[in-house]
Amino acid sequence: MRQLDLFSSLQSSTEGLDTEFKSARGGLPGSFWESYSAFANTQGGTIVLGVAERPVGLVWEGVPDATQLRTVLWNQLNDRNKVSANLLRDDDVSTVEDEGRQFVVVNVPRASRLQRPVFVGPNPMTGTYRRADEGDYRCSDDEVRRMLADQSDTPADSQVVEHFGQADFDPETVKQYRNRFASRAPDHPWLLLDDAQLLTKLSALRRDRATGLEGATVAGLLMFGRFEALRDAMPGFHVDYREHLSDDPAVRWTDRVVPDGSWENNLFQFYVRVMQRLSGDLKMPFQLDRELYRKDDSAVHEALREAVVNALVHADHRGQGGVVIERYLDRIELSNPGSLLVSRVQLLQGGVSECRNKSLQLMFQLMGGGDKAGSGMDKIRAGWRSQHWRSPRLEESLQPDRVKLVLPMVSLIPDEVEKALRLRFGNRFAQLDKTAVQAVVTAQVEGSVTNSRMQEITGEHSKDITGVLQGLVRDGLLTQQNQRRWASYRVAEDSPQSGTASPHLAGDSPQDSPQDSPQLAGDSPQLQSNSPQSDRLAGLSPEVQALLPLAEPARKNKKLPVDQLKGIVLKLCVGRWLAASELAALVDRDAEKLQSRFLTAMVREGLLELRHPEVRNRPDQAYRTVATAPQRTV
Repeated sequence: MRQLDLFSSLQSSTEGLDTEFKSARGGLPGSFWESYSAFANTQGGTIVLGVAERPVGLVWEGVPDATQLRTVLWNQLNDRNKVSANLLRDDDVSTVEDEGRQFVVVNVPRASRLQRPVFVGPNPMTGTYRRADEGDYRCSDDEVRRMLADQSDTPADSQVVEHFGQADFDPETVKQYRNRFASRAPDHPWLLLDDAQLLTKLSALRRDRATGLEGATVAGLLMFGRFEALRDAMPGFHVDYREHLSDDPAVRWTDRVVPDGSWENNLFQFYVRVMQRLSGDLKMPFQLDRELYRKDDSAVHEALREAVVNALVHADHRGQGGVVIERYLDRIELSNPGSLLVSRVQLLQGGVSECRNKSLQLMFQLMGGGDKAGSGMDKIRAGWRSQHWRSPRLEESLQPDRVKLVLPMVSLIPDEVEKALRLRFGNRFAQLDKTAVQAVVTAQVEGSVTNSRMQEITGEHSKDITGVLQGLVRDGLLTQQNQRRWASYRVAEDSPQSGTASPHLAGDSPQDSPQDSPQLAGDSPQLQSNSPQSDRLAGLSPEVQALLPLAEPARKNKKLPVDQLKGIVLKLCVGRWLAASELAALVDRDAEKLQSRFLTAMVREGLLELRHPEVRNRPDQAYRTVATAPQRTV
């Protein structure tokens, strides 16, 4: 990027998950290293030296001597008493000049599994940082220990658990596993072995050569363990499957598989039960295999197996929350404790296999589940493409570490959305290429679109996608929110050609379950007027428009007392998620001021909760009334 373009981009940035500004009038600030550690241990980011934070905002003051500052930076990067690892290449540090001022820009990459934790000073327990929301925080001892465990070349699940052996395995589970193994590879020589020998080959039983300890491994207990044995060996272990297939908001779930004593609480039994439920209502294609037998399988079945196995073998089973798989009417969500061991870029490109539980991975692979060639995500995406469903989406959160894979069962380009966009933007939409069409449709269906999301959907390079997104902004089809890596794009509210506000399009919020926004009875006569607010209200969904009667006192009185306005907001958000823009339209207030003066405070007071608490400034952030929050009188 040219220096002028880079400086212009930086000036329009704000501090966030991947950007940090620091003054350097007195030299390289000590807090630089905290941000360096935090970015390296999270998703990477950019540190700009020469920008001071003042009550009035950012002051672009520059640095006294960029050359000297860079020299000090490189010297300290290579000092192991200062920081544990130098992750930077020459082109990661640059000097930007503007009107006689100099700024030093440092791009910090995400550290690899073997490099984490990156820490300041000699002690990782006191010098390890990560990035959350808009600040750096010092990691807890538990977070550091988990990073150190992931750094080890010894798989986490190969550890021998003292005082546990083959007697703690469920014989029926071992028998069922052997049958599945034989069905997939009937001539495999391991099938001739007795159970003890087979379990040893699978690393379910093992002797530690260093300590002489022998018995059941973590992987063996997880895969074959009895309920009581798993409970004693791993008290925090938990697996949970939930179905949400009812439109009735009073129904929490329509089916659930959770350890309750009625089945052996191990991964094999959980996998079998979950796969039966997930694949039970999938369309079975009529295909013949090489032996001319009917093949009751499909790319979607294979994708589901990969997704479920990935959640089980990549999980940190000693982490918080356990493995949770949820089936909704329009999507499947798989969430597991632990962080990604490879970057998102490596994951999307495929070919890189990093697994937290290698013995579990082998066990599932031998029975036909999972792939250790780094192509699992490719298979999942291919299966979803075969049904023309929207591309899977991967999310990573901190405190606690969790990874979530969302599998939407929604058309890639829903007919009703495409028709509405064509009607709204006319020839400008009709003339877009495939990638641009997908970007606009994704922004409409999912609420916003990002560069990384488009990489997941199209597989194209980030630079090419950036050009497409910026072109759509110039043409007035999208508007940009935030800057740099965390920039997101929404469908433009107004059409430059018509000058009118956009109508609501079907499929605005597919992630919302029906119970999130129950439609209220009653008409909204306000929408029929020609007032300036009617344009903003027209963009709301019918369910949100139906809330107008509740918001009427705030719309009529712009000087409503603070407590009364908060009371209205609490009533609007009972049992449903509402974005700041939706609330602002309902109460006829400025969205930015409403969020900064009211919503943020109400979250802090425990009155509202965030839909995405791990990233507070997400463009699709939404609010809901906390169930225990007191209702205020309006």
